[in-house]
Amino acid sequence: MAPRLAHTGLNVTDLDRSLALYRDLLGFAVLAEGKEDDQRWAMLGEPGGAPLVTLWQQARGSYDSGRPGLHHLALTVDSIDQVRAYETALRAAGFDFAYDGVVAHREGGTSGGIFFHDPDGIRLEISAPLGPDGAPAPHDSAPTCGFF
Repeated sequence: MAPRLAHTGLNVTDLDRSLALYRDLLGFAVLAEGKEDDQRWAMLGEPGGAPLVTLWQQARGSYDSGRPGLHHLALTVDSIDQVRAYETALRAAGFDFAYDGVVAHREGGTSGGIFFHDPDGIRLEISAPLGPDGAPAPHDSAPTCGFF
C-alpha cells in the first residue's frame, strides 16, 4: 500500500496575507500556529481534524513555475455551485485567474473547476466532480490543470 498524503506545506512570504486567503476566503480553520524569530507558521484544516495545509512564512520573492517543485494545490468541493461561489469571492478580492470562469478538466469532461493564484503566485484549483457540462477545456488532450 502506498503512503497517504498527510498535509501539504507551502512556503509563503507573508503569513497574514496568506491567511486572508486560506482562512478567510477558503474557510480553513487555524489548527495551530507559532513563531520562531521572524519566521511564522500556521497549520490549517477542518476544525478538530488533521492539518491539510501548513503555511511557512520563510520565503522571499514569488512562486516560479519554471522550477522543480509544487505544480499546484488541488482542492475539491461537492458541487459546481460551491466552485462558483468561491470564484465570486476570489474575483471580488482581486485574485488572478489562469482561465476565465469554470473550465472542464478535459474536453467533454464532467468534472472541472477554477484555477487561480494565491498571493505568492502558487497555483490553486477548486473543482467539483460534476457540473461543468459544456464548459470549455483549455487544452485538447492535456489535463486542464497541467499547463498554464
